[in-house]
Formats: sequence, structure tokens, C-alpha cells
Amino acid sequence: MFIRRVTLFKWVNGMVIWPFLLVQDKKSIKDPVFMNHERIHARQQLELILILFFIWYLIEYCVLRLKYSHDRAYRNIVFEREAYAMECDLDYLKFRKTWSFIKFYSQKYRV
Repeated sequence: MFIRRVTLFKWVNGMVIWPFLLVQDKKSIKDPVFMNHERIHARQQLELILILFFIWYLIEYCVLRLKYSHDRAYRNIVFEREAYAMECDLDYLKFRKTWSFIKFYSQKYRV
């Protein structure tokens, strides 16, 4: 993954657009939890051939946004649910199966 420092929205610390990790502050790349979260997104994007990931992400966000606030809709996108749930498990990607994000649909929505 190539790391680039860019000015994003003030509420966005980092974002993966494979093969790039875009960060507000390069200090973030020293945080193993932050990096694991973003690597999980990179894996999701590869599994869905990048464009499908962003289409799915956008559609799911829009549907959730009809019902919830921005923050709650964002946190309940299935890709974010997996990334947040597993970001502290630094070995997760070693054992993660393809399309593992699907199982996060069966978990309760985050409040």
C-alpha cells in the first residue's frame, strides 16, 4: 500500500483507495490499530474489485442514512462494522476468509 498525506474532510483521519492509503497526519501510520483498520478496507476492496466496493458502500450508506444520523449510518455500513470490530486483532488478516464482511450483517446494529 502506498501512503500519501492529503487534506481530507476534517472528520476523516484516513481512507483507502487501493493501492493508496490517504492520511491527514502521517503520525497515524505509526498506530497499529489504525493501520489494521485501513488494511481490512484494502482487503475488502480487492475482494470486490474496487469499484464494486465503492458502489456497495455508497448504496448501503444512503439506505442507512434514510433511517439514521450520519455517524450511525457510517458505523453500520457492513465494511465499517468488520473493520471496527476486528481492528484490534492485529493477526486478523492472516486468518480472514474471503468475503468475511458478510457475517457482520448478522450482528446487531451499532448505536
